Amino acid sequence: MKKLIIILFLLFICVFAYRQIFNAKESYNNKEEQKEKQLTAEPVLQSETKAGDEIKAPAFTLTSTNGKQINLSDYKGKIVILDFWATWCAPCRKGIPDLIEIQKQYKDNVVIVGISLDQQNTISYVIPFMKEFGINYPVVYGNEKVVVDYGSIPSIPTSFIIDNNGNVVDVFIGLVPKSTYVTKIKNLISQL
Repeated sequence: MKKLIIILFLLFICVFAYRQIFNAKESYNNKEEQKEKQLTAEPVLQSETKAGDEIKAPAFTLTSTNGKQINLSDYKGKIVILDFWATWCAPCRKGIPDLIEIQKQYKDNVVIVGISLDQQNTISYVIPFMKEFGINYPVVYGNEKVVVDYGSIPSIPTSFIIDNNGNVVDVFIGLVPKSTYVTKIKNLISQL
């Protein structure tokens, strides 16, 4: 009888421990899903503009990581995604692989321009970061003027989608799902 009680007690402990581990894992997964939702961006500008309501993207000339001057007008006729980011920004790091894939997939119609907002203490990390991640699009060093011209960039990542006519058609603050970019790109390509 003692053996039966000990076996039942051990079985009870095993079931109890299993349930505790399972509940802890489920709670962790729920917290991760909540974090993911918090990182996902919502558009902060109306997605569709009406005729006469076009918002021209502010012009800029910025220095790229290879020392060349890049102007927004260099990409006239293409869809441009401006991505304001920094090497130390976790959501930025998470979104860069999607931007790399988008640049590969839509290279004929789209150009992504990364605008690094790294400051003096982290600016030396930009080029090694680009090499580590395999960034395949131009990256320029942002300055105060471009930040102010694009609405003071309240948080990074912040992305602007600019149509082939140079109009801002979407702005996203936070991490943008790849599917959101792709849907917008396909819509803009269909209007070309």
